[in-house]
Amino acid sequence: MTPEEAKTQLDQHVREIINWHFSPETGSPFWLEWAGKNFDPRGKINSYEDIIQNFPHFEDEWLRDLQPDVWVPAAFKGKPYNVFETGGTTGMPKQRIGWEDYKTDYEEFSHKLDDKHFPPGVAWIMVGPTGPRRLRLAIEHLANYRGSACYFIDLDPRFVKKLISNKQFDVARQYMDHVVDQAVTILKHRKIAGLFTTPKLLEAISEKIDVYDAGIRGVFCGGTTMAPQYVRFIVEEVLEGRIGFYPTYGNTLMGLAASVPLEPADNFSISYYAPQPRAVLRVVKSDQTDQTVDYDTWGRVELTTLTKEFFMPRFLERDEALRRKPRGPYAWDGVAEVRPFGAMEKTIVEGVY
Repeated sequence: MTPEEAKTQLDQHVREIINWHFSPETGSPFWLEWAGKNFDPRGKINSYEDIIQNFPHFEDEWLRDLQPDVWVPAAFKGKPYNVFETGGTTGMPKQRIGWEDYKTDYEEFSHKLDDKHFPPGVAWIMVGPTGPRRLRLAIEHLANYRGSACYFIDLDPRFVKKLISNKQFDVARQYMDHVVDQAVTILKHRKIAGLFTTPKLLEAISEKIDVYDAGIRGVFCGGTTMAPQYVRFIVEEVLEGRIGFYPTYGNTLMGLAASVPLEPADNFSISYYAPQPRAVLRVVKSDQTDQTVDYDTWGRVELTTLTKEFFMPRFLERDEALRRKPRGPYAWDGVAEVRPFGAMEKTIVEGVY
């Protein structure tokens, strides 16, 4: 696919999603009410650029303050939904509802996994945040889609962040050890080939057990800042160049952006590409968010989600990244070296992410 073809596909998808969410027969109460107060975008929004020019930034407070029912499209009315949460370290967490989106996202991602790293039918283990997060169902569905079962070791990142914020580092370490010990026990006694976890937990697990000897052939990693020097440490020291490494950038509101395989010229800088046309990532100027930054320049990450279950235009993530040029097989911009927004100016509590 060329960039021109990708743009045509995206613009066509935008028109379809706009018509869906703003038609009384299919749309959600929130967007129908929004259209009544602002404007009906059907027939006026014909491209992704039109969204940038005509929609304000989506406010995360809407996902905290409003009851989930306002997001239910009329076409889904009466169909029970999943409730997925993000954040929630303090106060009310943001909530997103959904039905099949997470399955679609992870089935698409499955085709990017090499069978030699994630052999179909051989079990997985997830060591990370389950609970109210979309990730729990998504990872199990991914494993099941590949004919595999999945073991789970739970971790509560809200608790860890609270401990670190309170400077209870010894308790945080004890809790991390508790999680890691459970994972090691399963790895020692069960045949498992695929591992999903965060880089910090991966490092901690590798200090207790040789993950290759334990049977792990592929690691699907997500959830944290991974500077190039840390990526190099994971690939060369922890995985010893013998285990497939698949970093992703994702969250409850987007799904997941897959990384392109590392090449020598990357110098261990990971680039991620959104699952267009279902989601679009831009790297924008923090003081002029209608404008993207130049390639290989830092800017704030802006996310637009475009599915029939959820329309979220121009959400400013609490992340910053380098803007990357399109790179095969992706015909659109990517983001690289994602880190918390303002990471160079302030201290960020990331916990075990």
